[in-house]
Amino acid sequence: MNAALVLEPPLIDEDAAQMLAALGSMPRLTIYRSLLRAGARGLNVTELQEATLIPGSTLKHHVMALVDAGLLLQERRAREVYSTARFSEVRRLSAFLLRECCADEGGIASQCL
Repeated sequence: MNAALVLEPPLIDEDAAQMLAALGSMPRLTIYRSLLRAGARGLNVTELQEATLIPGSTLKHHVMALVDAGLLLQERRAREVYSTARFSEVRRLSAFLLRECCADEGGIASQCL
């Protein structure tokens, strides 16, 4: 079976709320968007600092909040720690937000988007 076709279970309200809360700070949103732009390769700490202009100690705090919310993965590659957006969670959060789009209008969600 193709891994791209495997459907993730839908988010529950509590998980979505935690993700949205983590993204509700400007530095975290900046970090997350930088990692989304970086793609599957991710960014090491130095690259992430350069992309966001956030000092190292503050950056670590914000990255850990995003990891705790399930939005980022971190892995060591040789001597560097890389952060990568969890794209499956981006899709799940988007689906959560759009799940009931236009439901009260009796329309199909695709008509509203």
